[in-house]
Amino acid sequence: MAEKTVPIMAEADVKRAIIRIAHEIVERNQGLDNVALIGIQRRGVPMAKAIRQYLEEIEKVKVPLGILDITFYRDDLSMLSAHPVVNGTDIPFDVNGKKIIVVDDVLFTGRTIRSAIDNIFDMGRPDCIQLAILVDRGHRQLPFRADYVGKNVPTSIHEHIKVELDEVDGRTQVLLIKEDEA
Repeated sequence: MAEKTVPIMAEADVKRAIIRIAHEIVERNQGLDNVALIGIQRRGVPMAKAIRQYLEEIEKVKVPLGILDITFYRDDLSMLSAHPVVNGTDIPFDVNGKKIIVVDDVLFTGRTIRSAIDNIFDMGRPDCIQLAILVDRGHRQLPFRADYVGKNVPTSIHEHIKVELDEVDGRTQVLLIKEDEA
């Protein structure tokens, strides 16, 4: 089957979505007291860094930032290769009592978020965990809903969302990948 690629967010759209998410975080939390960001490896990390930059511009305060690799918390770990790629976790702050905002690129089944939450609770007990996502594509298998969404993109189960970020891919855009029926 051939694939058809449809652009759904250009670089400017991604930037606007991230700025809007930053403003929504400030509004919902009535400032940034006790707020910390945790980006999920890989594309959640540059997104978290960009959100942090805008939060700091808006509120003029430093926001703690952590990096989370959920590889060993995945429920499909046994189905991955014999030697899965581990990118590393670095949470340089105590999660206890913090308002943690988990950042990732795409929300699909909810399994990545479940793994992230399991991992965070192994480190301590945050006050709350909120979720910031660039694209919500639907098809949840677990009962998760993002608190902050850049764009909702209803997809079929056979379509895919591809997020490209400059820091990882050399360009920034979001694409919808459709399988041609013919």
